[in-house]
Amino acid sequence: MTPADTGASTTVDAAASVSATDVPGAPGAPDAPDSRMAPGGPGYRRMSLALFLAGVATFALLYSTQALLPLISGDMGVSASDASWTVAAATGGLAVFVLPMSALSERFGRRTVMTASLAVAVTVGLLVPFAPSLPALVALRAVQGAALAGLPASATAYLAEEVRPRALVTAIGLFVAGNSVGGMSGRVITGWVAQEWGWRIAVGVIGLVAVACAVAFRMLLPAPKHFTPGSLRPRVLVRTVRDHLANPLLRRLYAIGALFMTVFGGVYTVIGYRLAEAPFSLPQGLIGSIFLVYLVGTVSASTAGRLVGRLGRRGALYLGGGTTAAGLLLSLAPSLPLVLLGLVLITAGFFAGHAVASSAVGKTAQHGRAQASALYQSAYYVGSSAGSTVGAVAFHSGGWAGTVGVGLLAVAGVVAITVLGSLAARRQAPDRPVRALSLSR
Repeated sequence: MTPADTGASTTVDAAASVSATDVPGAPGAPDAPDSRMAPGGPGYRRMSLALFLAGVATFALLYSTQALLPLISGDMGVSASDASWTVAAATGGLAVFVLPMSALSERFGRRTVMTASLAVAVTVGLLVPFAPSLPALVALRAVQGAALAGLPASATAYLAEEVRPRALVTAIGLFVAGNSVGGMSGRVITGWVAQEWGWRIAVGVIGLVAVACAVAFRMLLPAPKHFTPGSLRPRVLVRTVRDHLANPLLRRLYAIGALFMTVFGGVYTVIGYRLAEAPFSLPQGLIGSIFLVYLVGTVSASTAGRLVGRLGRRGALYLGGGTTAAGLLLSLAPSLPLVLLGLVLITAGFFAGHAVASSAVGKTAQHGRAQASALYQSAYYVGSSAGSTVGAVAFHSGGWAGTVGVGLLAVAGVVAITVLGSLAARRQAPDRPVRALSLSR
């Protein structure tokens, strides 16, 4: 989700790591004029629509079982914590493979890796409805998540190479919009379909939608003109990753992203169980529609830049964490309107915090920004897997209050890490006054 989606954390900063002089035909390069795509120019609309559809397919598949967990539990006779592995396995597979996929795209090309990733993911998506048991379903979802790792690993790099710099933010915004629409619509569609025909038919419908998106993506996406294959050099990749992990600020940002996603993953994995039980007893269609709250996150993420401008990066993180905590506490109320308001606050706080942390990664990394972004995505989806699993275990043992407790601990971790960042900045600059809410820190 990205700042405007369910968690793909694609950043403009990562794409910006490809400089104009690194791309043939770019301004300043020996073979100017610029031949890359721009709004109104050849191929730009096809490219935008192709990547929008790729984003829809990716996140519709990735979270296709999340709104269906109560039905999966009932059909397979398993607990909420067991069923949650159908979400955790997919996001965990993506977390593990996003960095290797980014390396493969450097060697074999962005379009090739994205096409192969979608082909494998949609094939598995058509097999998921026929899973005979929970272990088989979890295994299929893990493979699906690993395959989908090729999309966030390659899409921004493709855009950075093929689109003119002035149009890059808009182009990435359309891809992010596809992520958001896919993540939200996949959950809403499965909820209503499952209410009438069961969870297997619901995930099958999402699989067919993803097939259509994948075919259209491959037909529409223009062939790359500015990609230069690189060699797979594990030593260079390992050295770059080691450098990023040795940076204290990057480590803090990775931890913050993981902790925010732990809250979000836990809440939205378990909320269906809570709303299906008394005193709410909502039907599956209405439970799926709860994910329309994601639209609040789109607005929240888009305003994160203004928050940072007013409060500084740390101030925006404090606000995001505080809003999330307030939503968690409000969701404990036995009133549906208050629970929904709590979800609104949780979603707004999460997306704001995620947008601030993910954008700061590209600004902090001095080299290898694509790998820095991939590491953030790995941490982010590890948080999603941990939140889905731990949140469900907590719900199984302590009810919704247990899940809220896990979320509050994660928010406390965000606050603690942010405070440590402030203290570290003071130690590094003892001779000049340090404003806790400074944008530069």
